[in-house]
Amino acid sequence: MFNKILIANRGEIACRIIRTCRRLGIATVAVYSEADAGARHVRLADEAWCVGPAASRESYLRIEKIVGAARASGAQAIHPGYGFLSENQDFAAACAGAGIVFIGPPVEAIRAMGSKSAAKALMEKAGVPLVPGYHGDEQEPAALQKRADAIGYPVLIKASAGGGGKGMRVVERSADFAAALASCQREARSSFGDERVLLEKYLVRPRHIEIQVFGDSRGKVIHLYERDCSAQRRHQKVVEEAPAPGMGAERRAAMGKAACDAARAVGYVGAGTVEFIVDAGGAFYFMEMNTRLQVEHPVTEMITGQDLVEWQLRVAAGEPLPLAQEQVPLHGHGIEVRVYAEDPDKGFLPSIGRLACFVPPEESAAVRIDTGVEQGDEISPHYDPMLAKLIVSGDSREQAVERMLQALAGFHVVGVANNIEFLSRLVGSGAFREGRVDTGLIERERDLLVPGAAPAPAEAFEAAALWTLLQQRQAAQQQAQDTAERWSPWAQADGWRLNGVARRQLHFRQAERDVAVGVQVDGAAFRLAVGDAAEERIAAAMVDARRLRIAAADRTVEAFVEPVGADLHVFLRGQRHVITVVNRLAQASAVEEDHAGLCAPMPGKIVALLAAPGAEVEKGAPLLVMEAMKMEHTLCAPGRGKVREFLCKAGEQVLENAELVDFEKFEQ
Repeated sequence: MFNKILIANRGEIACRIIRTCRRLGIATVAVYSEADAGARHVRLADEAWCVGPAASRESYLRIEKIVGAARASGAQAIHPGYGFLSENQDFAAACAGAGIVFIGPPVEAIRAMGSKSAAKALMEKAGVPLVPGYHGDEQEPAALQKRADAIGYPVLIKASAGGGGKGMRVVERSADFAAALASCQREARSSFGDERVLLEKYLVRPRHIEIQVFGDSRGKVIHLYERDCSAQRRHQKVVEEAPAPGMGAERRAAMGKAACDAARAVGYVGAGTVEFIVDAGGAFYFMEMNTRLQVEHPVTEMITGQDLVEWQLRVAAGEPLPLAQEQVPLHGHGIEVRVYAEDPDKGFLPSIGRLACFVPPEESAAVRIDTGVEQGDEISPHYDPMLAKLIVSGDSREQAVERMLQALAGFHVVGVANNIEFLSRLVGSGAFREGRVDTGLIERERDLLVPGAAPAPAEAFEAAALWTLLQQRQAAQQQAQDTAERWSPWAQADGWRLNGVARRQLHFRQAERDVAVGVQVDGAAFRLAVGDAAEERIAAAMVDARRLRIAAADRTVEAFVEPVGADLHVFLRGQRHVITVVNRLAQASAVEEDHAGLCAPMPGKIVALLAAPGAEVEKGAPLLVMEAMKMEHTLCAPGRGKVREFLCKAGEQVLENAELVDFEKFEQ
């Protein structure tokens, strides 16, 4: 076994690898960009080396710098994680040339599976079923258009060297093909340095099921069952689970055999994933093979009880696979969700900022958190916006679903927009609970999953008022403790009055709604009246600085409150409500802001301008394309109007809220 390894990655996967290495007594070397100097993976590793500026192409993708850091630190092997250089054949070859073990498959296997087109040709020879499509070398737009027309719509355009949902578009009709192809090629060129694409028949309501395979240097290949990754948006996985709902033993064996056949066809060694698309009738077709560890590998670990990173290390060190196929256990059910810094209400646009609050649920044997961030960290625009993976297990799928909902309700994030409530609605939806999951589920259920902002309930204002009152009481008592008045009855700050009762009114604002909460001290409790509602007697106690337990006549709940400036972020029953404390004694002024143009919804780079200055356009017409966090986003006309002027140019980096288009909106 190795004594020291370098981890050529960042974020949660680097932290996850460090965890296994620490358990095995293996020293770890982290690499980091200048933007990641204070990152969690850097803090956790035994040593760390800077490999360049923030941009990935100047740091995490610089082969010579990473191999140099491994040699300088004395690392015997390099674990690539996933993404970045994990499936780069030149990187694997450079490791071998430097006498460093690449913890991954042989260069030949990466090369064979690196091109989706070549991989499909190889799988066809190996007898693995394929989706009808075109995987050839002819890449002229007109030729590809002709191929797509022959396949029949809808057609899926997919980057040949791609992964992670990047460089993919579904085209519903021939007239839309050229624009979609150009966008795919730009995104593929930016993300992978290779603009080649392939075409596939797009199956309606398919499932995305993948098989975890493992091979060793002795020629042995096994699988560790399947994962269902059908819950996706924009072809990116959101929820993964194992085993797949409704998967019978016969189909599991057939898919497992096909996956192992695919791995054997390329002489595979190490961890890999063979991905299949499954139609409504149960027929399955090869999509691609990922020659690395997958983001969703923890759900396989949950149902098998195995540490797949440890398996990778042992196989890379020349050891045989720990188990034979018939020895691989299968217990219970695992579900993983990806917690992203993104705003579902704004089309899942990435969000950046400082994590003012990052409190995951408590880990246990059934609840696991894989994360690369901590409270106080900055979420930058340079890398993928995933904050964490939340993984749960249960004896049954039903139990796993309930545990996931409970864990999500206890996951508190403030400082960046996030998808936690969206995930709760998705996992709790009728379709997901019943296992009716396919790749179109999220889009079909969009109105349910992204319902828009709703008024905060009275309970949220009660929680805000009670937290404010208890904090004020604690502050007064603490101040008294620091003076000679600590034994004075006036230091109790409990609202006692000699000949009456203490009454006051607190004022809050939420979503442009002003709400007054009347308060009267009633012994050890309070009487609260929210707005015009009837008064209610409520007892409250602080569990810790952020949590308070609220007990009314008919209910007891726990609320989590995070103050940020004048705002109270109240988490209650799995929902977050932002409630502003209004100081009635302070003068407030409303400032009307008039943006004369369309603004950048996030920091990014302008990719293309799609309209001409002076052009009159209809509502929804695409005006420009910008790239942020490795994805393209199209800004469209907010209404019928005229493009007066572009305030940016292609290739330019822009900041969030920068004006991009001087747009004149016509009267309706």
